[in-house]
Parts: sequence; structure tokens; C-alpha cells
Amino acid sequence: VGLPNVGKSSLFNLLGDSADAAAENYPFCTIDPNTARCPVPDKRYKQLCDIWQPPSKYPAYLHLVDIAGLIKGASEGAGLGNAFL
Repeated sequence: VGLPNVGKSSLFNLLGDSADAAAENYPFCTIDPNTARCPVPDKRYKQLCDIWQPPSKYPAYLHLVDIAGLIKGASEGAGLGNAFL
């Protein structure tokens, strides 16, 4: 969540390797929310699985959502970002 045109979509594309959100240099480039998930690597994961031998193994993932920026008056319904909140 942040102001329009400050780099939210660029950060979204950086964190979500396969994310392909439009990151243009004009306000409200993001109209529909973009979603992605990226793995959270943990060196201890394999060792813990070897020790405890769980019936299933699900590593941690970070779920990312990229929405339009919030503008003044968003709490009264102004702008695109308010629709996602």
C-alpha cells in the first residue's frame, strides 16, 4: 500500500520472480490487482524434514498483491486503490 507512482509495482516484480506487472511511469498504471507468490528459502528446512520426516512437505511462500496507489480522499472512495481495500 502506498502513494501512486512510487515503485510498488517495481518492487512487486522484483520480489515475485515470474511477476509481470506493468510498472510504467504514470499514476494508476495498475488498474487490476496483480498477485504472485515467491518462495522463502530457509537453510534449516531440509534438515528439519530429515529429522521429523513429516507426511507432507510444504515450504514457506510469500503471497504478494500489487494494487493501485492510494490518493487523498481514498477513505471516501476517491481513486482506484480504495476499491481493493
